[in-house]
Amino acid sequence: MRERKAARLLVISPSRKVLLFRFVHKEGALAGRNYWATPGGGVEAGETFQAAALRELREETGIVVSAVQAPVADRRFSLMLPSGETVLAIEQYFVVHAQNEVLSRDEWTVQEAQVMADHHWWSADELQSTTDTLWPQALIDMLVNAGVF
Repeated sequence: MRERKAARLLVISPSRKVLLFRFVHKEGALAGRNYWATPGGGVEAGETFQAAALRELREETGIVVSAVQAPVADRRFSLMLPSGETVLAIEQYFVVHAQNEVLSRDEWTVQEAQVMADHHWWSADELQSTTDTLWPQALIDMLVNAGVF
């Protein structure tokens, strides 16, 4: 199974809320799936997880920071891509403290614009009470262990 490395971001607002994007798949292997997930994406050839985190943060949110600290969590699991390919996902999670809740979509790819339907800054209470699907499933534990909640 091919490995797919990805950097994921736990973006925290000044009011201690975490940013999640709502993904709605209308076509392809994931058609009909609807969930909330952290910003982030694949590590490109020759790129470190930290460099990918900075790039993905800028591309998906417009937020620019000069560095990220060591990852606060990592996961390995089987993941089906929109193409239908199943890969071994290797993810590292990085905490970023945003100065405000203003986002930009200026660098979104066509694919991101097609599947990323919305965003929301979630409080701890909202995360605990929602019936929506959240990824990663251990998000609240990650945030608690990272000292965010």
